Amino acid sequence: MSGLALPPAKKPQGQVTRGKTARNRLRQVDHFCLMYDPGLLTRCDGDFSHALFVDLGYGAEPFTTLETAARLRTLNPTLSLLGVEIEPERVARAQPYNDQNTFFRLGGFNLPLLADEKVRAIRAFNVLRQYEEKDVAPAWQQMARGVLPGGLLIEGTSNPFGSILAANILRRVADDSAPWRQEALVFYTNFRLGFDPVEFQTILPKNYIHRMITGQPIYNFFARWKACAAETAHKRAFGLRPWFVASIECLAQYGYALRTQKKWLNRGWLIWDLD
Repeated sequence: MSGLALPPAKKPQGQVTRGKTARNRLRQVDHFCLMYDPGLLTRCDGDFSHALFVDLGYGAEPFTTLETAARLRTLNPTLSLLGVEIEPERVARAQPYNDQNTFFRLGGFNLPLLADEKVRAIRAFNVLRQYEEKDVAPAWQQMARGVLPGGLLIEGTSNPFGSILAANILRRVADDSAPWRQEALVFYTNFRLGFDPVEFQTILPKNYIHRMITGQPIYNFFARWKACAAETAHKRAFGLRPWFVASIECLAQYGYALRTQKKWLNRGWLIWDLD
């Protein structure tokens, strides 16, 4: 493997983002990765022995990739990280931060992988929101190249400081014609903006945000969550976190496959399993 900013085999696919990512904006996404599937981060059999974690669209500065590397390496000290950007000047600025396990390369949705490289997970945050909904599935399809079966795509949006976020969780399957299985939709809040399910609607991933219309599953989900938040509003007397937890426990009673373990709810996570 090489840390050189080697040009990809094909023209990078995608658009330049604003790139204004605040430091630690994606800290909670890193913690989610450590909790959600730690075995994927430590797996070292076969092609997983040197498989990459990819930070796609890291922005004007390489800090999100470097922060992620530091956090994930608390679990796997030899984990390789690849930061990918479509803007050449951003890639050039990142080159001083290359090391034996951290690489920065020019690329897009068609990941700039070397011939022998494989991917265990991709994080693509605050990237697809600037696209049309019709562009989402083709972008997912392109990103599947090089991802090992069982690997993850974590694709979503946060507010500028990462205090709330929403993300798709997709799992790579062996079928290249339909390479992803949509595994979960997740939401996070640190309660600095209070607690109101409506706030999450503004940061829904692109494949959902235009589906907030009567009859759509995502619309029904939020309608029920808002009703549950109203029903459990008396819990607010004990704080926003207990209210959040109670609203999700209420929501789970209506047949939604939600993870109600305290390790998720008490940290501000709602995980809706879609399988």
